[in-house]
Amino acid sequence: MKLALYSYWRSSCSWRVRIALHCKGLDYAYRAVDLVKGEQWEEAHGQRSPMHQVPALEVEEGGRAVVLVQSMAILEWLDERFPAPPLLPADPLGRARVRSLAEHVNAGIQPYQNTAPRRLLSAERKGLEDEYTRHFLALGLRGLEAAVAPGAGRFCHGDSVTLADLFLVPQLYGARRFGVELAGCPTLLRVEAACAALEPFQRAAPERQPDAPP
Repeated sequence: MKLALYSYWRSSCSWRVRIALHCKGLDYAYRAVDLVKGEQWEEAHGQRSPMHQVPALEVEEGGRAVVLVQSMAILEWLDERFPAPPLLPADPLGRARVRSLAEHVNAGIQPYQNTAPRRLLSAERKGLEDEYTRHFLALGLRGLEAAVAPGAGRFCHGDSVTLADLFLVPQLYGARRFGVELAGCPTLLRVEAACAALEPFQRAAPERQPDAPP
């Protein structure tokens, strides 16, 4: 099997997939897509990703090549195809909880820092985009803290890394990038520190990617 990840160094969605690939011990080719230069809008990438987004994971296996898009779908496929170590708990309720925590970030927090709505708001009034992003990231992370705390151990769900942690770490990076105060999220910060000690998270960090600025 050959894997190629179309990624941008600072994309939180791509970052989640990089962590998973390293957790699973999988080799992959890194294919940079520069979102600042607009390379996602080129025809070649549009053929890979109809929404012109990253990540996109190209899979070659058994003489067949397919491209998977959307981080949640990619992560679920990776966990099914390469089940060790698992990124979802064994019990149905645990899996539901982890998926819900991941979706808190995926659907309820991360979209507020996306480039497209920020550009639209900036055109309306300079600075409005930062107010918007900080407000909704802070609101979402307070909710995530309340959701994670009751079932947290060393990580978001007990003492094993799950999908929830893969979504949390990039989101906290994004929060800092936009100046969000995180003092009210002690559980999330504790989990982040535990993740930061692990090699898969270290190798997936933005600054260690081939397309990161020098």
